[in-house]
Amino acid sequence: MNNTHAALMVLVIGLVTVGIRFLPFLIFGGKRKTPELITYLGTVLPYAIMGMLVVYCLRNTSFSGSSHGIPEIVSCILVVALHLWKRNTLISIVGGTVCYMFLVQAIF
Repeated sequence: MNNTHAALMVLVIGLVTVGIRFLPFLIFGGKRKTPELITYLGTVLPYAIMGMLVVYCLRNTSFSGSSHGIPEIVSCILVVALHLWKRNTLISIVGGTVCYMFLVQAIF
């Protein structure tokens, strides 16, 4: 791939990204009321996406392997506990990640 091709790819990707970012403001901007379906999806989709990410992250967990999925289970419980305790997403994610990496690297 030469430099011209790479520059054109970056330009197209940038234009598409800007277009996608500004499209909702062009469609729903101004004084028009946001449709109920869009409002509903805005409240429901974040939870659905988080659930899908949890399933995606745990899809290859082997409960019959040497660790029996213990690092994953312990880390998931820690994430839930930290989130219920502190109500801070960043603390929950970092705590679960650190716990998982420690368990995988040092114990299992």
